[in-house]
Amino acid sequence: MREGLRSETAVQCVIEILIDSQDGLATVGERLQDLTLKRYFFAESLLRARFIDQLEMALRLRGLSRFQEKGSAAATLHRTWARIKSRLMAGDHTLLVSAEQGEDAVTEVYCKALETCLPMSIREILAAQEAHIELVHEFVKTERDRPACVGKAARKTAPAG
Repeated sequence: MREGLRSETAVQCVIEILIDSQDGLATVGERLQDLTLKRYFFAESLLRARFIDQLEMALRLRGLSRFQEKGSAAATLHRTWARIKSRLMAGDHTLLVSAEQGEDAVTEVYCKALETCLPMSIREILAAQEAHIELVHEFVKTERDRPACVGKAARKTAPAG
């Protein structure tokens, strides 16, 4: 029973960070000037919602029916700070820095969750989601480091959702 509680807690933490991530990606998407990146961030936000649904369904199948309904206060503060920075410092680079920091947090929570004792079905879902999130994280870092003068034609292909 104790391991079950830890695995449910780990998955609830992942759901919480996914809620934060979904909001954060949409917030960044709203503020980006580059239309290709804007669409990318909105698509990733929608994919994070699907990730939440997958995990909630897996927990329902295990008999859990109550889920985290909101993200963390820390993430709300981070998004607010990112909005302020983007207004003061302007530019997509600042937004991408904030997005990359958010992806660091998501990756950390997934790693911790995968270190716990999990049912195989949930472990498989988390591992697949984590693999995609790592691709997104790398893409965001690449875009963050790309000089502003580089044209869209040179943009590395974004991971497909």
